[in-house]
Amino acid sequence: MAAVKRNIKRPAVAAKAPAAREVIPEKALIMSGYGINSEMETQEALARAGMASDIVHINDLIAGERRLSDYRLLVFPGGFSYGDDTGAGNAFANRVRNNLWDELQEFLDGDNLVLGICNGFQILANLGLVPAFDRSYKREIALMPNRGGRLECRFVTLKPANESLWTKGIERIWCPVSHGEGNFSCSAETLKTIRNKKMVAFTYCREDMSPADGEYPYNPNGALEDIAGITSADKKVLGMMPHPERAMEFLNLYD
Repeated sequence: MAAVKRNIKRPAVAAKAPAAREVIPEKALIMSGYGINSEMETQEALARAGMASDIVHINDLIAGERRLSDYRLLVFPGGFSYGDDTGAGNAFANRVRNNLWDELQEFLDGDNLVLGICNGFQILANLGLVPAFDRSYKREIALMPNRGGRLECRFVTLKPANESLWTKGIERIWCPVSHGEGNFSCSAETLKTIRNKKMVAFTYCREDMSPADGEYPYNPNGALEDIAGITSADKKVLGMMPHPERAMEFLNLYD
């Protein structure tokens, strides 16, 4: 198999803002600050997919120096925001809710998307942005401590589980997980609704694409029904525990 070329042609960034305010560039805002630590590889992954992006500290959004309305995609990358001291993603989610909630609601009302990876998924879960059945944004799922009681940093195989723009054209993903709290959990009623609305985006599976059936290490954390990621009910928001942005080069592989 040929090696991945490193001379990446990055998408051009407009020299000035578009003349009409309603014309929003296809550009992503990558959230940073307070322990998020995967901004750079997330930006590189987006560039390789053809999307320009800005890494923006949450304080710049709160201060009004940057606006969500200037972007099409909001990404909460991986990391250990606030050291996970009050629960993974909880403190960062509170900062968003207490300072940016109205702006975030307006962003979601438009034709825009939100992605949360690992700690970003935990933030989305705490904000209620997934599963968000009726857009009441209640916390209805949790990413609990791994069943093995320790941080898991290993490659996993993911199988797309629904038909959405997030999974279109993907047959499987092989990428690492790196988390201590990724055990997807929810009530039986919530799980039934997630299933019925086809909101499971990715599941952990074996290398032959058969279900992991909860077996370690194929399911690295004990996640309910091998769930690795889900979308919101309207499919605008995706949260996933594994890190596809950390598997862009053969040098990233463990062997």
